[in-house]
Amino acid sequence: MPEMITLILADDHEMVRRGLTAFLATAPDIEVMAVAASGAEAVDAAQRHAPDVVLLDLFMPDQPAVDTVRQIKKASPRSQIIVVTSHEGDEHVVPVTQAGAISYILKDTTPEYLVLAVRKAAAGEGTLSPRIAKALMTVVAQTRSQAVKTDQYHEELSEREMEVLHCIAEGLSNMKIAERLKISEKTVKSHVGNILSKLYLNDRTQVAVYAWREGIVKG
Repeated sequence: MPEMITLILADDHEMVRRGLTAFLATAPDIEVMAVAASGAEAVDAAQRHAPDVVLLDLFMPDQPAVDTVRQIKKASPRSQIIVVTSHEGDEHVVPVTQAGAISYILKDTTPEYLVLAVRKAAAGEGTLSPRIAKALMTVVAQTRSQAVKTDQYHEELSEREMEVLHCIAEGLSNMKIAERLKISEKTVKSHVGNILSKLYLNDRTQVAVYAWREGIVKG
């Protein structure tokens, strides 16, 4: 039996909660421990259950997602947060990521992609929907010239690590990176770890944002 991933589902629409709960119940390694209809309920549930993953709707009725993400991370630091939205805009990605969310995906994603995102989050690996990534690249390009120059930590990366960084920014999984670069997944994981350490970042989504912000990857 696979190790069980515990999850809390937070969405203010009852039909969405019911539908996602029913679907996730079909995954043999995912257990929905609680559902929440507001940000405050999500924080309370996270504090009570300390789940592996929290699936959080971006637009909840009582408070901004950024506040909910921060409160969940404070209540249950071990919980990884996936923000889910039907909104393709880019303005929320960086704030919720900085607040502590590991993934940002669209509601119209396939069920298989959602389950994969949950499993990756439980393993500490982020997911960013490709359309969100493309939108984010646009706003980063527009604001880059106005930003204060930051330390170029990526100058410490090796040539291979830079190749892996580009792949991460494209949203590729470790398996896809291994296939593209013709190296093992174990080697990819080692490179990803080195990149996170050298860039002083916590997860792959932050690496992608860094790459776009610094102009390493261009849309």
